[in-house]
Amino acid sequence: MRPIRLIARLDIKGPNLIKGIHLEGLRVIGDPQTYAQRYYEQGIDEIIYMDTVASLYGRNNLTEILEHTAHHVFVPITVGGGVRSVEDARKLLRSGADKVAINTAAIARPELISEIAEEFGSQAVVLSVEAKRQNSGGWEAYTDNGREHSGRDVIEWVQEAEKLGAGELLLTSIDQEGTRKGFDIALLSAISGLVSIPVIASGGMGSVEDLVAAVQDGHADAVAMADILHYDRMTIAEIRDQALAANMNIRELSI
Repeated sequence: MRPIRLIARLDIKGPNLIKGIHLEGLRVIGDPQTYAQRYYEQGIDEIIYMDTVASLYGRNNLTEILEHTAHHVFVPITVGGGVRSVEDARKLLRSGADKVAINTAAIARPELISEIAEEFGSQAVVLSVEAKRQNSGGWEAYTDNGREHSGRDVIEWVQEAEKLGAGELLLTSIDQEGTRKGFDIALLSAISGLVSIPVIASGGMGSVEDLVAAVQDGHADAVAMADILHYDRMTIAEIRDQALAANMNIRELSI
């Protein structure tokens, strides 16, 4: 079994790193390049950049930030937001991304998943899912950074996306995002039991105990973190050390 990956998630609006709660009430944190560099130096395994307004404006504005980061940060980088075509994906991959994350455009036109996978390989395609629990049971997939209903059932959507060629899932719980109350374990467990591709847990990490639960109970393959890092509540080294102490299968850093 591959080690569980620790991933720093950086949500971007314009030139700024931002953070919200339930994907709303966004607060400016600082310069994303500075934070990416810090997390790389602390030993993060991967970085995710998400342009939070790209779908709203129909374009991804992260090329300049991505190019700078790729010259100074040497871990895999995933970039999402506003990817609507193979050409959009090509531009980001040429600018230094290792993977592209797609959500809104994929729900509107699912064949986009296959088109990007056929051009660059499934390993380059991450399906970003913004899931919100429904009163009637289950979860609905949202688009446009959690702003719009899709009418798609998350369980059905991720199974379809895997068949179309998605190589990984970024599974964000809108209900838990920014709350520091832990991941939606029921959601993670339901999805992980249905797909064979890696699942990244996102939304709600407040402690290492939440990471352990996501892996042990939710069967996540990776954990994306934002609030806990951006507000300096824990360093990546502290998270890694506590996770190792809890017998998590994560990468040990060489001294």
